[in-house]
Amino acid sequence: MTQRGIIVVILAAGKGTRMHSDLPKVLHPLAGRPMIQYLIHTVEGLEPERVVVIVGPGMESVARAVAPHWTLIQSHRLGTGHAVAATRELLHEFNGEILVLCGDVPLLPRAALSRMLSVIRAADLQTCLVVLGFHPKNPAGYGRLITASDGSLCAIVEHQEATPSQQAMGLCNAGAIVVRSEYLFHLLSAVGNNNAAREYYLTDIVAVATHNGLSCSYVETESEAVELFGINTQRDLARAEAFMQEQLRGAMLDSGVTLVDPLTVHCCFDTKIGRNVIIHPYVVFGSGVTIEDNVEIQSFCHLEQSTVSAGARIGPYARLRPGAKIHANAHIGNFVEIKSSVVEHGAKVNHLSYIGNGRVGAGANIGAGTIFCNYDGYVKASTDVGAGAFIGSNSALVAPVKIGDGAIIGAGSVITKDVADNALAVARCLQRERPGWASLRHNKTGEGKTAQKRRIK
Repeated sequence: MTQRGIIVVILAAGKGTRMHSDLPKVLHPLAGRPMIQYLIHTVEGLEPERVVVIVGPGMESVARAVAPHWTLIQSHRLGTGHAVAATRELLHEFNGEILVLCGDVPLLPRAALSRMLSVIRAADLQTCLVVLGFHPKNPAGYGRLITASDGSLCAIVEHQEATPSQQAMGLCNAGAIVVRSEYLFHLLSAVGNNNAAREYYLTDIVAVATHNGLSCSYVETESEAVELFGINTQRDLARAEAFMQEQLRGAMLDSGVTLVDPLTVHCCFDTKIGRNVIIHPYVVFGSGVTIEDNVEIQSFCHLEQSTVSAGARIGPYARLRPGAKIHANAHIGNFVEIKSSVVEHGAKVNHLSYIGNGRVGAGANIGAGTIFCNYDGYVKASTDVGAGAFIGSNSALVAPVKIGDGAIIGAGSVITKDVADNALAVARCLQRERPGWASLRHNKTGEGKTAQKRRIK
């Protein structure tokens, strides 16, 4: 039999009231990535003909997050069944399977969805839909799958609508359903809103199908429980984040990365780390970080949108901001911040410095307390430090400025003009000394304090 096509519909119109946040629920991040993008990535692997995301009014940010996939606005939030019914005009000519998922269940495993598709394709044409089920440890809040004696699916009853005996059942709805397109909209047209929430539940199509003599089935998954949990509250989000962090750290350890204290390392979904890398406690990886082989990252470092090449050493207490590129064998030390800058091979920025919008040439040494003064309140300008240059401690390089190869900047200088190769530049006032001045001041100050005490008495 010729394999039919797939269209995926993702329900993402919910306001997420229980999140107590202005951010749409499906845009809350997991390991640095909006949760809905995990689901988008998963279903793309099924090679659907189209992915349609149902959003609510004013949710343009969600549309941008799921682009280039289609979005459809559910003008009135009247339930999941109403949301899917909104796709009727768009999908009425489609002939295949329509897979409906919830955007707030972002970690659904692709293997489970593939099994659902396999089951419905292998079933006779009277089987109109397949639901994904699971047995959570705590079933509270989940719809229950009601089955017949022959194992077929009869109905899905929402938790708030279930009787005590139904609530005692452990088989729950995991929030994924695949329906043959020729049945979907006919079933939806028979769904009412006679329930506590006065909403049109998509799950009611199971009972409608059974009433009309059609067969329904379910696939039970043994996936990790957290992969199937819906995220409705900040507590749920935190639990999912902990799960993601465990997975990401585990992958690092399996690839040979040394995590001195794994639980204190925070990873991002796209963190890339090479071989023989040592990561000390309390390191945070934001998005877009690549760490090459033989790098050591010491404690309390924060990295985002940065690249660290082989053999470099970072930290402790270093911050690499977007655009930081640390070349091989370079050293970035404690309380150093790098932003939109290149630190070339073997260069050292070891203490209390800010390097912004600049270049530190190969083998150069940046002394403690050096600052690249890159912003004048209107424009960010660049600073270029040549190979082998030595910048003395507590220097300020006022951009735009270029320090030549091998040049030396005297400590405490404020450099506002270019410095030639191999030159010495010192830009500070001449030191002057007044013999005995300190003793005179001490005596005068002491006499003043004594007089003040007498007046107080």
